[in-house]
Amino acid sequence: MSARPSGLVRLQGALTGGDFRALAGPILIVLILGMMILPLPTFALDLLFTFNIALSVMVLLVSLYTQKPLDFSAFPTVLLFSTLLRLSLNVASTRVVLMNGHSGGDAAGKVIEAFGHFLVGGNYAVGIVVFVILVTINFMVITKGAGRIAEVSARFTLDAMPGKQMAIDADLNAGLIDESTAKKRRTAVTQEAEFYGSMDGASKFVRGDAVAGVMIMVINVIGGLIIGMVQHDMDFGRAATTYTLLAIGDGLVAQIPALVISTAAGVIVSRVATDEDVGTQMIGQLFTNPRVLFITGGIVAGMGLIPGMPHFAFLLLGGGLIWLGRKLAARAAASAAAAAAGAATPEAITAPTEAPDASWDDVQMVDPLGLEIGYRLIPLVDAAQDGELLKRIKGIRKKFAQEVGFLAPVVHIRDNLDLRPNNYRIALNGVEIGSGEAFPGQWLAINPGQVSGPLPGTPTRDPAFGLPAVWIETAMREQAQLLGYTVVDAGTVVATHLNHLITSHAAELLGRQEVQQLLDRIGRDAPKLIEDLVPKTIALATLQKVLQSLLEEGVPIRDMRTILDTLAEHAPRVGDPHELTALTRLALGRAITQQLFPGSGEMNVIGLDPSLERLLGQALGGSGLEPGLAATLLDQARQAVDMQQNQGLPAVLLVQHALRPMLSRFLRRSLPQLKVLSYAEVPDTRVVRVTTTIGGQV
Repeated sequence: MSARPSGLVRLQGALTGGDFRALAGPILIVLILGMMILPLPTFALDLLFTFNIALSVMVLLVSLYTQKPLDFSAFPTVLLFSTLLRLSLNVASTRVVLMNGHSGGDAAGKVIEAFGHFLVGGNYAVGIVVFVILVTINFMVITKGAGRIAEVSARFTLDAMPGKQMAIDADLNAGLIDESTAKKRRTAVTQEAEFYGSMDGASKFVRGDAVAGVMIMVINVIGGLIIGMVQHDMDFGRAATTYTLLAIGDGLVAQIPALVISTAAGVIVSRVATDEDVGTQMIGQLFTNPRVLFITGGIVAGMGLIPGMPHFAFLLLGGGLIWLGRKLAARAAASAAAAAAGAATPEAITAPTEAPDASWDDVQMVDPLGLEIGYRLIPLVDAAQDGELLKRIKGIRKKFAQEVGFLAPVVHIRDNLDLRPNNYRIALNGVEIGSGEAFPGQWLAINPGQVSGPLPGTPTRDPAFGLPAVWIETAMREQAQLLGYTVVDAGTVVATHLNHLITSHAAELLGRQEVQQLLDRIGRDAPKLIEDLVPKTIALATLQKVLQSLLEEGVPIRDMRTILDTLAEHAPRVGDPHELTALTRLALGRAITQQLFPGSGEMNVIGLDPSLERLLGQALGGSGLEPGLAATLLDQARQAVDMQQNQGLPAVLLVQHALRPMLSRFLRRSLPQLKVLSYAEVPDTRVVRVTTTIGGQV
C-alpha cells in the first residue's frame, strides 16, 4: 500500500529529476507577487506584456483545437493565473506610470507607449472610447454569455452524472466492457462533472477582471493628474494628455488579452481533476500541439514587424515559439515513424477482420419483470449510496414465494433517461403495468381516511392503492404521524407499489417454466405423485391454466399436495380447466376461508337476494346476463363493497357454488377487491352472518 507523494516530496522530485514543469505553478506565483511588490524596469514590463498577449492567443488556439472536453482540463486554472498575471502587470505598470509618467510617453515602456499612441493615434479621447467599447464587449457580451453557459452546463452535467454511471454499470454487467474500461469511464464522468462546477466559479474571474480594468484606468488618470500637477508642476492640459494616454495604453494592453481569454472561456466548457499538479497540467497541455506554437509564434513575430512596436521583444518571443514548435513537431514525427516501423514488421501484419454475422445471441429477450427509474431515483438502488430498495425487492420476492407458493422472476432494474427524473415504471414482459413518482429525501404522508388536519407539501396519490397523500419534508414527519397519516419513505413507496403489482399479476408471472420448477420442487418430496400425474393424467399446460385461475382469484398455490391430489382424482374424467379449478377450490375451501376470515370467529359477508339469485340462475342456464341486469348488479355490488369497507369488514360475496365462477369473472374486472366465495367452500364449523344484501331493488 503506497501513499500519494506530498507537495514537498514532489517538489524535491522535480528539482532532482529535472521535471521543471512541476515548478511552473510556484514560479508563476512568485513572479506575480514580485510584480506587485517590486518595481520593474521598462524592458521587463515590455517582455511581460508581450508574454501576456502570447499566452492569451495560445489559450484561445488550444481551446479551438481541443477535440474532447478532457483535452484541456487545466483551463480554469489557466484562467485564474492569466487573470492574476494581468492584474499584477496593471499594478506594476501603474507604479511606473505614476512615478515616471512626467518624463514622457515611453516612461512605462515601449508596449504601453505603442498601445497609447499607435492604436489610438495619440488621441486620449479616442483611446477612452475604444477602451470603454472593449470593456463593454468583454463584460456584457462574452463574459456574461460564458458565465451563463458554464452555469447551465454545470447544472445539467451534475444532474446527468448518476445516469451516466448507471449506464457504465449496465455495460459492465452486460459484458460489453471490462472492469478497467469501466473504471476509466467512471473517472472521466467524475472529472467532467468536477470541471463544470469549477467553470461556473471560474467565469467570475473574468467578470471581476473587466471591472478591475475600468477602475484601474480611472485611478491612473485621476492619480496621474494629481501627481503631475501637484508634484511636477505640470499644467492641466499636459498632465491630462500624458497620463491619460499612458493609462489608456496600460488599459488596452491588458484588456485585449482579457478579451481573448474571455473568448476562450466561451469556447471551452470542460474541466476535470487529474492526478497531475497544476503546473504539470498547464505546461503539458499548453505545449503539446506544434500547430498552436507555430501560429502563436507567427502572430507574435508579425506583431513585432509592425512599425512602432518593440521589435526585439516580439521577434524574440515569436521566434522562440516557432523554434519550440519545430522541436515538438520533429519529436512527434520521430515517434510516429518508430511506431509505423514497428507496425510494419511481419509479425504485426494480420489479416483484416470481418464483422461477425448476426446470430441468435443478438436477439434481446424482454424481461419478465422490469423496473425502470429516472436518474434522481438511482440512489435508491445504488448500494454505494446506501440504497435500500434492492434489499426490499429481495425481501418482496422471498415474501411472495412464502405466501403465494412460487418464486417470482428476478426484477431487472435499469435507468431510463426518457423518464422524468423522479418517475419510475414497472413493466411485465416489456409492457408497463404501473408507474409512479418518488422523491428521495422526502416522505410520503398517506391519508388512510381518518386524519385530523392537512399538511403542507406536494399533493399526490399513493401509487399502490390510490389513497390521497402528500410529499413532505423530513422535518414534517413527526407532525404527520401525530395527525394520523401513514408516513413512508421513497424506497418504501416504490417497493410497496412493486409488491402490489406482483401480487395482482401473479397469474401472468406463473409461466410454464415456473410450473415445471414447482413440480421439480414437489417431486423431491413426492416423486411418485409427479410421475403419475404429469403428463400421464394431466398435461402441463392444463395444470398451468388451473394454477393461473386460482392465482387470478387471489388463492395461493402453496398447498400443492392438495391441488395435485385433487387433480389426480378428477382429471381422468374432467378435462375443462375451469371445472378443475372449481373442484380444486372446494378442496382448498378451508384455506380460502381462513385467508379471507382469519381465526374461527363469525364471517360477516355480502349476500344475494333470493329473487336476484333466481335471475342469475336462469341467466347461467341461458344466454347470459342482460345488459340492464348486469349494470344494476355491478352498481349494487359497488355500494355493498363500500358499506363493508366503511364498517371495516372484508368485501366477500357468498353465493351458490354454481353461480360463483360466473359472478367472479364478471365482478373481478370492475371490483378487484371483492372476493366471491361459494357456500360449498365454507367449512361447516364457521358461522356466517350476512351484513349486506345485493339485489333488494332488482
